[in-house]
Amino acid sequence: MTADPNKAKYESRPWLKFYLKEVPPDVEIPQKSAVETFDEATDKWKDRTAVIFYGKKMSYRELRDHVDRFATALHDLGVKKGDRVALLLLNSPQFIIAYFGALKAGATLTAISPVYVSPEIKHQLEDSGARIIVCQDILYDNFERTGANLDKVILTGISEYLPGMKKFLGSSVLRAVYQKMAVPPAELLAREGFYQFQDLIKNYPPNPPEVEFNIKDDLVTLQYTGGTTGLPKGAMITHYNLTSARYLGAEVWGDVVQEGKETVLAYLPFYHIYGQAVVMLGSLSQGYTLVIFTTPDLDDILNAIESYKATIFYSVPSLYEYLRDYHRTDRVNWKRIKVLVSGADALLEDTATGWEKRTGAKIHEGWGMTETTSIGMISPYGRPKYGSFGIPMPNTVGAILDPESKKFFPVGEIGELAIKGPEVIKGYWNNPDETKKMFVEIDGETWVRTGDLARMDEEGYFYFYDRKRDMIKYKGLAVFAREVEEVLAAHPQVKEAGVVGVPDPDVGEKVKAIVVLETEARGKVSEEEIMKYCAESLAHYKCPKIVEFRGEVPKTDVGKVSRRELREEDL
Repeated sequence: MTADPNKAKYESRPWLKFYLKEVPPDVEIPQKSAVETFDEATDKWKDRTAVIFYGKKMSYRELRDHVDRFATALHDLGVKKGDRVALLLLNSPQFIIAYFGALKAGATLTAISPVYVSPEIKHQLEDSGARIIVCQDILYDNFERTGANLDKVILTGISEYLPGMKKFLGSSVLRAVYQKMAVPPAELLAREGFYQFQDLIKNYPPNPPEVEFNIKDDLVTLQYTGGTTGLPKGAMITHYNLTSARYLGAEVWGDVVQEGKETVLAYLPFYHIYGQAVVMLGSLSQGYTLVIFTTPDLDDILNAIESYKATIFYSVPSLYEYLRDYHRTDRVNWKRIKVLVSGADALLEDTATGWEKRTGAKIHEGWGMTETTSIGMISPYGRPKYGSFGIPMPNTVGAILDPESKKFFPVGEIGELAIKGPEVIKGYWNNPDETKKMFVEIDGETWVRTGDLARMDEEGYFYFYDRKRDMIKYKGLAVFAREVEEVLAAHPQVKEAGVVGVPDPDVGEKVKAIVVLETEARGKVSEEEIMKYCAESLAHYKCPKIVEFRGEVPKTDVGKVSRRELREEDL
C-alpha cells in the first residue's frame, strides 16, 4: 500500500461494496484471442439466432460458416498475419462476417466511419497501411475519390442479407439517407483486384487458416479516435484488451443477464468502439441475439423492442433525450428491459430523471473511451446516481490526478481522471509522442491519463465535469461547459444546447451558448431571457455572455455535441 493517503483512498476501491453480491472485485481474464472467443460462442450456440437484419434471421451456425468462408477467401487472396484490412461498412451482417473473417485470416482491422468524407478516409487508410478494403457499394464513390491505390477492393450491397421482399426497399432507404451516393456500375467488378463479397462467400469452402496469436501483443484493430485535437490517432487494441472488455462487461451485471438468453438492439455504429466492443463482440461472445439496424429510426427501434422482446438496451444520451419526449415511447414497457445503458457521452441529470419519471425505468450510465476499449466504469445495477457515470469495473482502478503532475488529488476534488486496468490499450499506432503523453508511470504502475476532468465522492462514484480541452477560462476562473449545458437543458423551452469558450482579449474566454429552442418557443424566447434564466442557477462568471439560437447544433457521429466544430466556427 502506498504512503500517499490520497492514492491509498482510490486503491482501497471504496466502490466495491456496491457490486452485486455475485460480482467479484477481480475477474480472471482467460488467455484467449478474439477468434477463440468467437469460435467458442458459435460452437456453443449453433442453433440460436445470432443476427436479425430487418426480419432476416441468421443462426450462429450460419454466421460461423460465412465467417470461415470469408477467412478462407482472404487467405487465398494473400492476406497474412499482421496485414491491415479496412472496413467501410454500415451496420449489417457483412460487417460482422468481414470483421471476424479478417481476424481469422490473421489480419488487423481498421473500421472507417461511413460518414467520413474522402480526405478523412484517405488519412485512415494511409496511416493504418491498409492494403485491402471491404466497402459498402453505396459508399464506394467516397473511397474512390481518395485516390488510394489498394491491392484489393471487396464490394458488398446492403440487400445481400435482407429478406426477399425488402431487398429493393433496403437500397432505396439507403439512397434516401446517403443522397449523393450511388451503387457503382457492374463493370467495376471486371477490374483487376475487385471482388464481390457474396462471390467470395459462395466460391470458397469454410476452411480458414490456422493462425497463432500472442494475445497481449497482436492487434485486433486500429481504432481511430475522433480527431478532436488534430488528426485522428490509431488506438492499438489487442486481443487481450477485447477479451478483457468482454469478460468484465459480462461480469458486471451478475445474474441479471444470462448467456444465450438475451436480445440486444444493435443500432449503435459498429465502426465505433462502443458498438464494436460492447454491442457486437460483447453480445456475440455471450450467445445473445443482435437485432441490427443500419440507421437509428425511432419507430423501427420501438417496434423491434416489442417484436423481439429486447432485454438489453445500449444507447447514447441524445437518443434517450429524443425518446423521452417522443410521443410513441410509451408503446414500450421499459421496465421489462433488464438493463438500460447510456454511454459515449455524459448523460444530463435532467434527461435521466425525466426518463425515469416517464418510463419508470432507470438508466445505468457508463464511461469508457477508445483508449480503454470502450469500458472502464458503469453505474452499479439498481443504484445509479444521476449526475455520476458510475464506479470502476472489476480489475479496474480509477483515480483523480493533478492535470499537470503525478500528484493524486483528495476525494471530492476536481482533477484529471486516470485509469489502470486490463482494458487499457498499448498506445497509438506509429505515434510514440502521443503515446508518451497518454501514459503516466507512478510507483512502478502505468496509468492512462484520460483528458476528462472529474471527481470521486466518498462512496467511490465518479462525476464528469468536462474534457480538459473544453474547460473555459473566464478571468482565470474555470467554467465547465457541461455544467452550463445542464442548466440550459433544464429550461422548459430549450430542446438542446452546446457551450464553448470564445476568445476575448479582456477576459480570456467568454461563455457562448448555442441554443435550440422547442418549436413552439422559437421567436418567443429571447437571448436575454436565456441569460437571465442561467443567472438564477449559475455564478455570474459562468453565465453565457453570448447566446445564439439555431435550428440544430453540430453533433459527432455518436450524437455528442461537437464542441470542436463550434469552436472552429468562431475561430
